[in-house]
Amino acid sequence: MGKTYVILADGFEEIEALATVDLLRRAGIDTVTLSINKTTAVRGSHGIEVAADGIINPAEMTDAEMIVLPGGMPGAANLVDCAEVVEALLAQHKKGGRIAAICAAPAVVLAQLGLLEGKHATAYPGFEEGLEAGGAIVKNQRVVKDGHIITANGPSSAVPFALTIIETLKNQETADAVAAQILL
Repeated sequence: MGKTYVILADGFEEIEALATVDLLRRAGIDTVTLSINKTTAVRGSHGIEVAADGIINPAEMTDAEMIVLPGGMPGAANLVDCAEVVEALLAQHKKGGRIAAICAAPAVVLAQLGLLEGKHATAYPGFEEGLEAGGAIVKNQRVVKDGHIITANGPSSAVPFALTIIETLKNQETADAVAAQILL
């Protein structure tokens, strides 16, 4: 199995990023956080600074099993404005690779890049127009999986989002074991 890359931009939603990374690592999924900055330091939307594992380089991401985008603003806008993020996502999509995005990221990043055309998707309330503009079929659900793309609606859905990723990359038994471990 390849790596799962979680891309961090200044203004990312901390709960969505860190809960997802934590649960994926508990499941034994090789999860790497990547900064879009020139350094590994990335500051979340609520002022929590984290040190990413590395700096984004699409040429080194060809082994991506999944690319995960946390939401938050201006984090999602910073992601779509980053040429390396766009390059990595388009390459992942072209090969049919898995992509997951939560909160604002489905609308602000995936829909803008045309990756949700004809797909069922969700996003943070208020971002539905962005989904529709990108050709998505809007679902008012916490987590939506359609083909190789998983979307979720916001911070309170970070755990179900991560468990859906685990079930997708591993299996339902592993997702259930992680859920039990965190007393869900």
